[in-house]
Amino acid sequence: MVNPEFNPSLSHPYYFIRKNLYRKIGEYADQLRGDLLDFGCGSKPYKSLFAHVTSYTGVDFENPGHPHLNEQIDCFYDGKTLPFESSRFDCIFCSEVFEHLFYLEEILPELNRVLKPGGKILITCPFVWPEHEKPHDFARYTVYALKSRLESNGFETLVIDKSGDFFTALYQIRLVYFHDVCLPKLSLPFLIKAAKVMVIPVLNTAGLFLQKLLPTNKDLYLNNIILAQKKSS
Repeated sequence: MVNPEFNPSLSHPYYFIRKNLYRKIGEYADQLRGDLLDFGCGSKPYKSLFAHVTSYTGVDFENPGHPHLNEQIDCFYDGKTLPFESSRFDCIFCSEVFEHLFYLEEILPELNRVLKPGGKILITCPFVWPEHEKPHDFARYTVYALKSRLESNGFETLVIDKSGDFFTALYQIRLVYFHDVCLPKLSLPFLIKAAKVMVIPVLNTAGLFLQKLLPTNKDLYLNNIILAQKKSS
């Protein structure tokens, strides 16, 4: 069962980004088989979507911007070298992590090293989203940048996808502004609670309705979704 924070209802202020991401991960989860490494696992929020894998190992980095209290991390790495032998894993899952790596080019060879030849890696990372886990938020990538970096580090790109579109990205950011910036300015706590309970669901429902009416364009979007494979030679 995926935590409602990551498979949210219409009452959640981050409904559009998290619901779309949950659906996309579910869409490609079946591509990963065997022994799985969750790189940057945190609380392993999507683990239940990979119930079909043989084993599930989570690794993370001690990051002051992201406390790891009550997170079931199997092991930590030093930010440079993963504590596993080469070709240890059949597949890798990495969700919302790449934006927190200042030297992405240093970890991609490590991910390639611990992956078996022909093994697959499923990656997600934001394209439109406010700064978070400060000060450890370093980058936003286009799908073209991710494809280039993966292919220059021993991977073949299989799928390039995006979650959300121009409308949902703009609409979600408006909701974030309302929830994260405007609501805290209210002086009365009961007004904040009432706004969260009554206003957020209405705004999300309106967004779903408008999404069906307005044109679709993917030049602006919420998340990158990349499925790649380690080259056999």
